[in-house]
Amino acid sequence: MFLQWQRSSSVTVGLLVLVWTPLFHSHVCFSKQRCGVIICRYSTVYDPTEKVSLFIRVIKTCKKMGIKTVAVHSDVDSSAVHVKMADEAVCVGPAPTNKSYLNMDAIMNAIKQTGAQAVHPGYGFLSENKQFAKRLAAEGVSFIGPDTHAIQAMGDKIESKLIAKAAKVNTIPGFDGVVKDAEEAVKIAGEIGYPVMIKASAGGGGKGMRIAWNDEETREGFRFSSQEAASSFGDDRLLIEKFIDNPRHIEIQVLADKHGNALWLNERECSIQRRNQKVVEEAPSTFLDPDTRRAMGEQAVSLAKAVKYSSAGTVEFLVDSKKNFYFLEMNTRLQVEHPITECITGLDLVQQMIRIAMGYKLQHKQSDIPINGWAIESRVYAEDPYKSFGLPSIGRLSQYQEPLDLRNVRVDSGIEEGSDISIYYDPMISKLVTYGKTREEALKKMEEALDNYVIRGVTHNIPLLREIIVHPRFVSGDISTKFLPEVYPDGFKGHMLTAGERRELLATAAALYVAAQLRSQKFLGDLRVSVVPAESRQWELCVELDKGVHMLGVSRSGNNYTVEIDGEKVEVSGEWNLASALLPLTINGKHRTLQCLLRTAAGEITLQYLGTSFKLRVLSKLAASLSKHMPEKVPEDTSSILRSPMPGSVVAVSVKPGDNVAEGQEICVIEAMKMQNSMTAAKAAKVKSVHCKAGDTVGEGDLLVELE
Repeated sequence: MFLQWQRSSSVTVGLLVLVWTPLFHSHVCFSKQRCGVIICRYSTVYDPTEKVSLFIRVIKTCKKMGIKTVAVHSDVDSSAVHVKMADEAVCVGPAPTNKSYLNMDAIMNAIKQTGAQAVHPGYGFLSENKQFAKRLAAEGVSFIGPDTHAIQAMGDKIESKLIAKAAKVNTIPGFDGVVKDAEEAVKIAGEIGYPVMIKASAGGGGKGMRIAWNDEETREGFRFSSQEAASSFGDDRLLIEKFIDNPRHIEIQVLADKHGNALWLNERECSIQRRNQKVVEEAPSTFLDPDTRRAMGEQAVSLAKAVKYSSAGTVEFLVDSKKNFYFLEMNTRLQVEHPITECITGLDLVQQMIRIAMGYKLQHKQSDIPINGWAIESRVYAEDPYKSFGLPSIGRLSQYQEPLDLRNVRVDSGIEEGSDISIYYDPMISKLVTYGKTREEALKKMEEALDNYVIRGVTHNIPLLREIIVHPRFVSGDISTKFLPEVYPDGFKGHMLTAGERRELLATAAALYVAAQLRSQKFLGDLRVSVVPAESRQWELCVELDKGVHMLGVSRSGNNYTVEIDGEKVEVSGEWNLASALLPLTINGKHRTLQCLLRTAAGEITLQYLGTSFKLRVLSKLAASLSKHMPEKVPEDTSSILRSPMPGSVVAVSVKPGDNVAEGQEICVIEAMKMQNSMTAAKAAKVKSVHCKAGDTVGEGDLLVELE
């Protein structure tokens, strides 16, 4: 059988086609095991150390089941990892998704061309497209997912809410019809009571969603949500619900077969979000007690049975501070965060989906589903976390190294060193998953994994991820969907150094500078010039950090450095492999893993320390005394210009030269990676010149508009 699966150059949003060979039927042998099944001598018990992306794991699982694979891809994804791993590959069009991964005609042709017998849609656009499932059924091709009735019922937020009510599932108060225009939206919002959530009926992944606290925000939210919905889902219908302030976002994984059997596989806590998109997830939740967990699970199964669901699916809930829970939506596909459920249950969800599609009954009863240990998932994005908690970044991965040598770490990625992150697809680089017997163990492992994750060539959100998982509120479990704006009301600024951490960083930079100087004195292991014995040397250095200047004394003995800072001594030791991306050190007896991102002959050193990048400058005492004579660069006056904060395409330009604009007035709209962003004026002024037009592609920092 063939399967198709959606992915992008950085995450699964394309399509993967897999072939199910006749050998599958004659050589499959199922036998019950403690946590899974044996297929062709392959145990499906989940190994938390397995480090493959979803689509790669689909390919690997299918190969172990006697299934051949075919990947479909856009032209820019021709060198993607899943394309290289599949047995065959077919290009279905150019980069824009509507011409490739959403092009059903091209995909159907690929299926016919390769003799496909089944399609696994992953978690991309067509994974919840009823028309695609119908076309497959008409051609006699199996869809690895629910039938078209369930996709239609749960894919439409309006219909799904009505079905949920009928199935006695708790629902959020709101308007159950389709909102026609902005003025009707304002009327409905007033009747429901602010705040309200405006959301795309066919949406998901945070796209086409806006929170409105007044009439003006409702009109603006209606416009942007409908545009995003049309762009991402081809359906601009919207609905409005009461916004539950400060809730938790907790979802239940369900699994159902074609024989009326259904299970709930415990919950996932997904409350850490920005712009309604998940950032960090964990399983189980610190908040739920057994009774609430059971009630949510039973309602999720009730909903699945109401629509005769058959496959893996997710029922999402909002949970308030008193543990009242309300149905949000049902995703009729595999979720991005499914690995953490696999970690704590031992089930391989991809294989379960394939078995269900073949007509097999579920092998487990509800009483068989365990909660073993704890799992955390961090979504690693190509984003700048210092801009609205993450605006997209593009570029080529000049260096890429996953923390593969750590136990109980799983990295699901679709990229490799040399891959391009483009404006066309989702900016996700990977899902970084850590597992432990306890939550504390899983969190400590996540710290270690983030410190050992090497990503060069694009801006990434590892600084934000690391700060989240070590924050006292997160560690204590005191979280909600408002965690980020509450913890960082002025935006994310990176790690704030304590006095001790500052000394550690300064000492490391000084020791690294000396190690580099000593290495430069050698050529193929021999000394270039005669120097005093390296075992007994001292240096006086000046280190600059955050406009602060520190005079340091450094002495060395072998690989050990003693650095004196303001009367305090810091001991730094390590192998000092300057060619390595990672810098594992022992600082005052504590193990630290740093990364040297930049080191120049002028003494500039950029170190990634505790997740955040810090720029330092290390100079000799003489060089420091002369540096004060160097002129400083005058910063640009940004109040009179508007530059693009991210790479993307211009959707609309609202002004022309000579127009007067007010502070906060919209000037243009930039779409980046399927999200629309309104660019506004920083002050009241007259428009001097406009340097972009609708349809233009712009890069980060490109000049858009000048004001007088």
